[in-house]
Amino acid sequence: MADPEADTRPGAEGAAPFPSLEEMQHWTWVMGRAQQLMMEHVAKQWGEAAPAATGAAAMPRPGMGLFADPGRIAKAQVDMWTEGLAIWQRALGGDGAKSEIEEKADKDKRFSAPEWRQNPLFDMIRQSYVLISDHLLGSVEAIEGMDARDREKLRFATRSFVDAMSPSNFALTNPLVLEKTLETKGENLLKGLENMLRDIGKGQLTHTDPEAFEVGRNIAVTPGKVVKQTELYQLIQYAPTTKEVFETPLVIFPPWINRFYILDLNPKKSFIRWAVEQGLTVFMVSWKSADEGMADVTLDDYVAAQIDAVDTIRELLDVEAIHTVGYCVAGTTLAATLAFLEARGEADKVASATFLTAQVDFSEAGDLSLFLGDEQMQLIEQLSADKGYLDGRYMAATFNLLRGRDLIWSYVTNNYLMGEDYTPFDLLHWNSDTTNLPAKWHQAYLRDFYRENRLVLPGGVTVDGTPINIGKVKAPTYVQAGREDHIAPPESVWKITRHFQGPLRFVLAGSGHIAGVVNPPEAQKYQYWTNDEKADTLEAFIAGAKETRGSWWPDWIGWIESLSPDKAFAIGPREPGKGKLKALEDAPGGYVKAR
Repeated sequence: MADPEADTRPGAEGAAPFPSLEEMQHWTWVMGRAQQLMMEHVAKQWGEAAPAATGAAAMPRPGMGLFADPGRIAKAQVDMWTEGLAIWQRALGGDGAKSEIEEKADKDKRFSAPEWRQNPLFDMIRQSYVLISDHLLGSVEAIEGMDARDREKLRFATRSFVDAMSPSNFALTNPLVLEKTLETKGENLLKGLENMLRDIGKGQLTHTDPEAFEVGRNIAVTPGKVVKQTELYQLIQYAPTTKEVFETPLVIFPPWINRFYILDLNPKKSFIRWAVEQGLTVFMVSWKSADEGMADVTLDDYVAAQIDAVDTIRELLDVEAIHTVGYCVAGTTLAATLAFLEARGEADKVASATFLTAQVDFSEAGDLSLFLGDEQMQLIEQLSADKGYLDGRYMAATFNLLRGRDLIWSYVTNNYLMGEDYTPFDLLHWNSDTTNLPAKWHQAYLRDFYRENRLVLPGGVTVDGTPINIGKVKAPTYVQAGREDHIAPPESVWKITRHFQGPLRFVLAGSGHIAGVVNPPEAQKYQYWTNDEKADTLEAFIAGAKETRGSWWPDWIGWIESLSPDKAFAIGPREPGKGKLKALEDAPGGYVKAR
């Protein structure tokens, strides 16, 4: 291993061998050619995007007609070459002051190992890559005359390309891989090849040790019973841990694109266990992973299932109303359910609705909407045409692409190039535990909600033949958004406040789509923001918000208690299997384990 304290100046004792003149000439050509190839690639992308923005006739040269000022191109090229020469000058022992590019490279965790700086060649490679990347991404922002959606597509495509071309992803340009290869005499590459072939065989990238976790053994272990089973879901009731419980129970609707146990990963992280300990009678809906028999399942079926769960719990516990939680896409369908109940005059069945990183207005839905072009929609239809369901691995790959640097390329480096052992991580186990989706419903969801944003149109969506209007929803509502959420951006989640008519509390949590939700109080991580004053925009909400350190969960349980403070003894039907509904099997049930 290289000495991290070694003086790395050329000629200094302990420094890595400085490249010869021939080697530097060769690498000058390599980096120059790399810059040329990457610029040509982006120029081609601009050329393909330009007709949508300005019309093909407006472009005298591919990709260049989008610039209002052609001089900007020349300036960008001069700046890049000037900064590139500065990198060489520093490598040759010139000015020792750090440039902005070098500081950016130092902060990039892909190049955090000292080996990237100790050898002048690899130091030059990483800085050149950061330089080129900055210019490519900056050029996208500099394009004028482009539609905002087209710009977003080009920005995402360019960022994905830049991430894929990182020198950390290739054996010959990654000093850590080269060092590992020498140390192990190539065994790391053989092990990496085995890992890669195994992943190709199963059609999915492996993120964590597949043998480290088992549902019901060391994840999803909160005690409870399955008390009902239908063709679409199992209903789990969790065992009370307090002598008294809130009279109004809680039912959680998890995303039907994922397994429910993201809310029950382990006892320390489990929202379910924590809610039970607060004195709530908690029920969980566990959706069935789609099979051939679910080809014709639609929104009507999911709304009917949510109402069926509500009615089942009301009858079991002899209560008028229950609290509901909808996480992510299940929150979208919960909004439809609430609107349907309003239309049917049955809204009083729901005491409150909590939305966790859920969207109802998709006008600013984030990067996921970039995967909904005509070609992608046709591909989804083709992938599910024969089976009647979409293989969950397709959705997993899509979500991985949203964070390609973290969820794809870092694992390509570690698993395939370095040949490292997989690290046990329950969250990544859940992330890889895919769920199949009913084909007809999934396509309708993407088309009607994401593409056409019909849920916010009065009567734009019908349920069981009844036109619904989410603008009529009056249930007390708690809305949680994640500040760094890349799946349900906070700007999109905020839009719920423009549609619902009842009392509403909005909470902005630190972190993203998962960590922003799964943040137990004892962890003392992150923070959340609240604002009791009326705010018309998310920006105004943030400007006047109060920051509270730690988890938002205590704020939520306080809100629940303010709505329904009455208590009951945790006996009889409050214990799973002791009421009209007998226990069918232990939690977490069979549906969550089915492939």
